[in-house]
Amino acid sequence: MKVVVAHNRYREAQPSGENTIVDLEIEQLGAAGVQVLPFLRSSDEIPAMSGGQKALLPISPIYAPRAQQELGRLLDEHRPDVLHLHNPYPLISPWVVRTAHRHGVPVVQTVHNYRQVCASGLYFRDGRICQDCRGKLVGVPAVVHRCYRGSRVQSALMATTLAVHRPTWRSVDRYIALTSAIADHLRDYGVPDDRIVVKPNAIPDPGPPAPIGEGFLFLGRLSPEKGIGLLLDAWTRHPEGALGTLRIAGDGELRPMVEEAAGTRSDVVYLGSLDRDGVRAALRATAVVLATSTWHDVLPTVVIEALANARPVLGTALGGIPYLIGANDPAGAAGWAVPPEPAALATALPVARDRAAALADLARSRYEQTFHPDVVTKHLLDIYASLSRPA
Repeated sequence: MKVVVAHNRYREAQPSGENTIVDLEIEQLGAAGVQVLPFLRSSDEIPAMSGGQKALLPISPIYAPRAQQELGRLLDEHRPDVLHLHNPYPLISPWVVRTAHRHGVPVVQTVHNYRQVCASGLYFRDGRICQDCRGKLVGVPAVVHRCYRGSRVQSALMATTLAVHRPTWRSVDRYIALTSAIADHLRDYGVPDDRIVVKPNAIPDPGPPAPIGEGFLFLGRLSPEKGIGLLLDAWTRHPEGALGTLRIAGDGELRPMVEEAAGTRSDVVYLGSLDRDGVRAALRATAVVLATSTWHDVLPTVVIEALANARPVLGTALGGIPYLIGANDPAGAAGWAVPPEPAALATALPVARDRAAALADLARSRYEQTFHPDVVTKHLLDIYASLSRPA
């Protein structure tokens, strides 16, 4: 089987879980015997572009002529079975769906965010959940609030792109929803059930888990939507040392808030940014992993990493977090999902501390059954096979 994987990589200066997942998926497909034809662009290419190329950038989200030409040649030469699209912005454009269909190639898209509707893709603005553009043909609120890159002009261009490409998105042959919450988002957008498949991401198996550790770990971007302020508010409602240790790893605009908390309380430790070895060590040291997002976080990879390491998760009941921990799984949830409120999270913290060891095996089992590469890659191959054209 031949599969084109199309993805516009986010800038390396802003670490992207989506870039990492696409790289892992390409690797996993190759290991499964699929001939992967990468069609990758990077936003890091933009500064080196010629003046003429930069002049066309404003229209590239709507129609990127160079990308369509290069994709057309790739499709003619290799005649792939499927095109698998991830992020098309800004250098690929959703127009690649039309280009693929013109060449008789079906299209699968993994939906990593809410950008069919929301200019920023987050459903989050000014520190709160925002769905003002939901149900509108043109996202005028996004323009008013400068939701895309803080620019009214760029927001207008993105809102126009989303309006122009409503028919494009509705022509996609199969959508991969990473969680049940994304499936609901697609249904709300008008995509019929028979074009939606729920298939989460996979991460490599880290091997047999270490014995349960101590305390809590927050691992992620230190930004408002990730809920670090919510977490610290809830944590400080308990006496110092009552819950064990809160370790915080990552970087971002709220780093000063974290550093202040670590300097004020002995039970808060700031680990800074961690490499992969550091992440593994932090996961081994903890008992519970935290996912305290205050937006509809689609699929925080840290939750899957926690489960793979037999660590239950305490998270907010938003986005994909309840699905990831198995909130509705008859076997039981591998953690807790609570309202994104300081009082609710503060109440849940001692419960999670006391019950972490009892949920460790369930957490690992959920990873093995739902998020292991062997399981997820087989599911993806079945999706491709259901669409690929006869030889």
